[in-house]
Amino acid sequence: MRPILVSVDGVSVYSHSVFVILGVIVALWSARRVARRQGRLSVQLLWIVAGGMVGAALMARFGLALRYVLLPGDASVQGLLEYGGQTLLGGLAGAWIGVVLMKRLIGYRRDTGDILVPGVALGIGIGRIGCFLAERPGTPTTLPWGVHVPAEWAGRLRDCEGCLTGAAMHPSFLYESAFLALLSWWLFRLSRRRTLPAPWMVEGDLFRTFLLAYAGFRFLVEFVRGNPEMALGFSGSQLLVLPAFIVLVAYFVRRRRLWSVSPAGAAA
Repeated sequence: MRPILVSVDGVSVYSHSVFVILGVIVALWSARRVARRQGRLSVQLLWIVAGGMVGAALMARFGLALRYVLLPGDASVQGLLEYGGQTLLGGLAGAWIGVVLMKRLIGYRRDTGDILVPGVALGIGIGRIGCFLAERPGTPTTLPWGVHVPAEWAGRLRDCEGCLTGAAMHPSFLYESAFLALLSWWLFRLSRRRTLPAPWMVEGDLFRTFLLAYAGFRFLVEFVRGNPEMALGFSGSQLLVLPAFIVLVAYFVRRRRLWSVSPAGAAA
């Protein structure tokens, strides 16, 4: 792994920051293309995107604060400031909150998730490459694609016993990047065709489909990520995504049942 991508005249360029910024740029560029193709590019949409970005930035750090407070020892403001990093799930929640609040503020009624989600999926996948380079890869494995952390970087990765022992570990972030790349390809394909995955779905359900797929995958990949257990044998991330997965499954089951009874009523 390589937390510092390159150093120029004593100035370090961090891998995580580079790929996160690249992912944000790709997500914004993709949203612009999709919105223009669908005739929905407007100043209002730009404000909505800006609200989502602010919410993501704030909640990514807030989610990390919760993780810091749960660590052993006494929490402090100074300790939080020194506890670097961000959390993706907090960022996603913050983006959703920021979008909802901005839409209410400017009086925008239509769903925007279907426009944003193909680029968001691809952007997260790109950002996860930065996580792979900068963080603990995963749990030890005997699989042939297990990765080893170079000795010169092993001491820089927090809470990584396998890094110090030279063990092969799951490239869990790359699993996520590969999954998101395939998911974004499918979402872009649907977006170009301006279709939804099923006839009983409505505007906004493409975004909900992404959330359902990502929540399910994230729950599974956590088993090889090596994050500490918090309750019931699950990590904090699993405890967050499992209720979301259940709620989304219930939503789609109800939507499908309404459509089977009355397609017109389900679309209302």
